[in-house]
Amino acid sequence: MSDPAKTRRHAERIRELVASLVREIKDPRLGMVTVTDARITGDLRDAHVYYTVLGDQTEQAATAAALDSAKGMLRTRVGHALGLRHSPSLTFVLDNVQDNVKEIDELLAAARHRDAEVQRLAAGKQYAGDPDPYKADEDEDDEDADERVGAREDQG
Repeated sequence: MSDPAKTRRHAERIRELVASLVREIKDPRLGMVTVTDARITGDLRDAHVYYTVLGDQTEQAATAAALDSAKGMLRTRVGHALGLRHSPSLTFVLDNVQDNVKEIDELLAAARHRDAEVQRLAAGKQYAGDPDPYKADEDEDDEDADERVGAREDQG
C-alpha cells in the first residue's frame, strides 16, 4: 500500500499522460476525446481513466473501441513515464458529463417551477395568527406589573 498523496500524484500524472498520448493515436475511430479524471488503486496496479467524447452513441462506441485497442501502447508509455516496476493496467470509463449536466438542469428547472408556484399561492395571504405573537400591548403589561407589585406587598 502506498502513501495517499503519492497515489493522488500518480493519478494526476496518469491523467496528464493519457491526455497527451491520446493525441498521438492514429486510429480513425477515435473521436474528440477529453480525459476528465484518473484514479489509481493503492497498490498502483490498476488505473481507471475517465473520458468524455463529443458526439452521439455510435461515436462514443467507436472511441471506446479505439481506446481499447490502444490500451497496450498507452499502458507501456505510462509505465515508463511513471518509473514503476509494474505498469498499471488501464481501464477506460466513459464519463457521461453531458447527461449529468442535463439531468441537473432539469432538476433545477423543476425546483424553480415549484418555487414560483409557492410564491403565486402565497401572494396576498396573511399569517394565521397575529403578525408578531410575542409583542404584548403596553396597557396589559402595566396592569400585570401593578398586580404583581400589589401581590408582593401583600405577602411581605
